Amino acid sequence: MIYLTQLIYIHEGKEDVFNEFESYAIPIIAHYNGQLALRVRPEPSAIIKTGSMEVPYEIHLVSFSTEADFNAFMADKERQKYLHLKEQSIRVSFLVKGEKL
Repeated sequence: MIYLTQLIYIHEGKEDVFNEFESYAIPIIAHYNGQLALRVRPEPSAIIKTGSMEVPYEIHLVSFSTEADFNAFMADKERQKYLHLKEQSIRVSFLVKGEKL
């Protein structure tokens, strides 16, 4: 099992475009032995302290049974049809891979 944490930063004013991409991409996760465990949009009042990193627009916690399942999800033809929405809306994202301890 692999676990992924993604910090997502979007272009200002592109929230609707981002949400449209997510409406297509998130359901595809399950087709590849994956699960969206948590999708969080941090509120400013929830931030205790920031260091050198700005607060992301969203944080996703996702798991896949194997690395191959994750790679298959990334290569999914249906998902790829909507990558232009991702490119239009996401300024930068950070993906952290981990395992359960």
